[in-house]
Amino acid sequence: MEASSIRETRGDQLFTVINYCILSLFLITILYPLIYVASASISSSEAVISGRVWLWPVSPTLDGYSAVFKHKLIWSGFANSLFYTAAGTLINVVMTILAAYPLSRKDFYGKNIFMFLFVFTMMFSGGLIPTYLLVKDLGMLNTVWSMLLPGALGVWNMIITRTYFQTTIPEELLEASQLDGCTDFQFIWKIVLPLSGPIIAVITLFYAVGHWNSYFNALIYLKNQNLYPLQLVLRDILVQNEVDLNMLVDVTEQAKREGLRELLKYSLIVVATVPLLIVYPFVQKYFVKGIMIGSLKG
Repeated sequence: MEASSIRETRGDQLFTVINYCILSLFLITILYPLIYVASASISSSEAVISGRVWLWPVSPTLDGYSAVFKHKLIWSGFANSLFYTAAGTLINVVMTILAAYPLSRKDFYGKNIFMFLFVFTMMFSGGLIPTYLLVKDLGMLNTVWSMLLPGALGVWNMIITRTYFQTTIPEELLEASQLDGCTDFQFIWKIVLPLSGPIIAVITLFYAVGHWNSYFNALIYLKNQNLYPLQLVLRDILVQNEVDLNMLVDVTEQAKREGLRELLKYSLIVVATVPLLIVYPFVQKYFVKGIMIGSLKG
C-alpha cells in the first residue's frame, strides 16, 4: 500500500494540529525577542523610551548604529574579539586533536589513567582564586595570553573527538599506513584530519562561540581597556550602563542621552550577534553527523 493512500485518523490529525500549535508557540517565543531587538535598534530613541516599539520599527533611524561605529572602544573590542576567537579557537582545536587522538588508540599505554585525570578536572577544579593566582604567577595578567591559555582545552569536546576517532578511523587503516612507513604525525595529518571534517567543524564552532561570547576572563584578568573584547564593552553598556558620550563624535544633537543609551544597547546586541549568524550556516550541515557519531559510547 502506498504511503499517500494511507488516511490519517482523527486522532492523528488532532495530534498533528496540537504539534503545530505547540511548535508555533515555541517559534513565536524565540522569534519575538529577536525581532524586537532588531526593530528597537533601528527605531527612534523617543519611540524606544516611550515603549511604542512592540514588533516593527517606529520612526526608523540609524542613529544607534552610527553611534556604535563611532565608539572607539567598540572598534577595538571588535578587533580584539576577532583575534581572541581566531587564535583561541586554533589553539583549542590543535590541543583537542593532540589529546583526543592518542586516547583513541588501543595501543596507547596508560590511556585510562590519563582519561581519569581529564575527567577529574571536569568534576573538580581549584576554584577562581587559585586560578587567578596561577595566571598571575605565570605573568599573564593584563596580556592576551590570559584570554587564550587558561581554557586551551575543553575536556568535553576532547571526549567527543576521541569517540569520533574511535568509531570512524578503522584500525586496519592505521596498520596499512604503518606498513607503508607512515609515522603517527603523518597519519594524523594525511589521513585522520581529512576524514574528521565533521567533528572538527563542530568543535571549531563550539570553541569559537565560547571565545566570542566570553567576557568573564577579561573581567578578572584585564585592566587595559585596549585589550577588552567586544562582550566586555557590551557588558559595560548593558549592565553597568557606562557609556561615555564624550567618546562619541558627531552624534545627532537631537538624540537625548538616555535615548542614545537605549539605542546603543540594542544596536550593539545586533552588531555582536551578526558575525556568528553569518558563520553558523556554513557549518550547520556538519552538526548532526559530527555530534551523533561523536556521541557514541566508546
